[in-house]
Amino acid sequence: MGFFSGLLENAGTVQPTDLTNEYGQLLANGETIEIGFKLVRDVFIFTNKRLIMVDKQGVTGKKAEYLSVAYKSISRFSIETAGHLDLDAELKIWVSSETLPSITRKFNSQVNIYDVQRVLAQHVLG
Repeated sequence: MGFFSGLLENAGTVQPTDLTNEYGQLLANGETIEIGFKLVRDVFIFTNKRLIMVDKQGVTGKKAEYLSVAYKSISRFSIETAGHLDLDAELKIWVSSETLPSITRKFNSQVNIYDVQRVLAQHVLG
């Protein structure tokens, strides 16, 4: 896990053991969580096989949507950094041959968008 060890000190980064304790029931046999990022209530989980996005809904956050995307189906992605007036960074992911981004997520300043991009690039391009 050397690649990810440097990222684990950043705000918004979640330890794999914490994610496994909470989301382990989502994993397939042989699948392990490598790193994750928390965005207020939502979570981005990078496993050795796919990207899992957890979208907590409702006032209490007890209802959740789990979206799984195989790395091989991601055709491209982009990041937009935060600016002076727009304080949120944004990630866009295109799945297969879609012309518009399939997934768009905003990240607050606690998450380093470059770290998210780096981990995504490691899996999609690697």
